[in-house]
Amino acid sequence: MSYAPDTLELEVHDLEVQVLTGIYSEETHLPQPLRISLTVLLDAPAHYAPDTPLSASKNYLDLKHAATDALSTAGHFTLIEAVADHIADTLFLQDQRVRRVKVKIVKLAIAEAGEAIGITLVRHRR
Repeated sequence: MSYAPDTLELEVHDLEVQVLTGIYSEETHLPQPLRISLTVLLDAPAHYAPDTPLSASKNYLDLKHAATDALSTAGHFTLIEAVADHIADTLFLQDQRVRRVKVKIVKLAIAEAGEAIGITLVRHRR
């Protein structure tokens, strides 16, 4: 009998980030506020002992960096789907243990009554 490998999901939710994104002329010259949430699936060791070092997991700040600082230097994204792809690519490059990245992006500027309008992209390591 074979067992599925153990995994760990790291989560960072509701980061509000200003990103250059958009199609229409009024959108393309100013950053737009996006709410970004990440769930990253990692390979996990068989057990986490009380003295397990951070290197056995992943620093949450790496996830935050991929959705904030790494975006600020990337230029303009026409689609928020491209923003999500850039975040996933950054996380895959950071760590070989990353198996899946789920990125949820809500466009805050187009909400009229507090609704959440956006996308969720799930990428698997290929």
